[in-house]
Amino acid sequence: MASTIDDVARAAGVSTSTVSYVLSGKRPISAPTRERVERVIQDLGYRPHAGARALASSRTDVLALMAPLRVDVDVAVVMQFVAGVVTAARTFGHDVLLLTSDEIAGMERVASGSMVDALVVMDVEAEDPRVPLLARLSQPAVLIGLPRDPGSLSCVDLDFDAVGRLAVQHLADLGHRRIALIGSPRAVLERHTSYAERIIGGFTGAVADARLAGAVEPCEASPVGAADAVDRVLARLPDVTALVVHNEVALPWVLATLRERGRRVPDDLSVVAVSPPDVALGQPLPLTSIDIPAHTIGTVAVEMAMARVLRAAPAETRLLAPRLVRRASTAPPPA
Repeated sequence: MASTIDDVARAAGVSTSTVSYVLSGKRPISAPTRERVERVIQDLGYRPHAGARALASSRTDVLALMAPLRVDVDVAVVMQFVAGVVTAARTFGHDVLLLTSDEIAGMERVASGSMVDALVVMDVEAEDPRVPLLARLSQPAVLIGLPRDPGSLSCVDLDFDAVGRLAVQHLADLGHRRIALIGSPRAVLERHTSYAERIIGGFTGAVADARLAGAVEPCEASPVGAADAVDRVLARLPDVTALVVHNEVALPWVLATLRERGRRVPDDLSVVAVSPPDVALGQPLPLTSIDIPAHTIGTVAVEMAMARVLRAAPAETRLLAPRLVRRASTAPPPA
């Protein structure tokens, strides 16, 4: 049978409140008493329940991470964000409770049960139904993403509007005048997922400002979906000379379709990938890319959450500036 706090108190010859103060550090306890209690805790193998720790210290040393694993997301990329969150949480002595559904009921259960100190929420929509609830919770929440109105919540993300503009600027500087964006699956766009809408806004704005010919096509994460997206681009812009691809799953199939359609990269058509660096480097031809710093974003989200937990810091929004790395897949357009 598992030991209880009463067992520890009896064996150490102290009150249960003294044991609680030793565990929580809320009140000073003499060194001999503390050592005696800690020795008994070790001898009995006592492990306080998370709920009991929360009551004793108002801290659980656990962060919740809501990372919905939908069929239209790249799980490998999601796990890079998760790795950043988990690694950073350990530097603060926190574990991570992973919620892989976007159900509000699960989020409420975790928060109302005092199971976590703060929440980090991914896959944020422009009008995200979770935002009003998160704003009412006693625990602070940080969004990886940018809704239209974050209210009292902290947000961190890559500046996807700037990503779209940077990709167009790079290609325009090389001389391209006809550029297309192959983007997220339709389901992601229909949910008004924040990052997908913002990159389209940046891309179309930059194309209009530079008086270029442009097209935007959604792309399903499948070989057929990639081929359809490429064919729609070629139908709308037969003389297209550059592509921006923001769809990590479909990216290899997009490149394969270009080869099948007789479009050589970069001789006939330049390609910029918006992806984590390993995805861009893992293609047969290393791609010019605007990196999605998933691990860094996860780290910053935890730092922002812990700043609110430990110092009651005010809410803030951080958008990381994009960085383009030129590789072999972009060149001036063919004469």
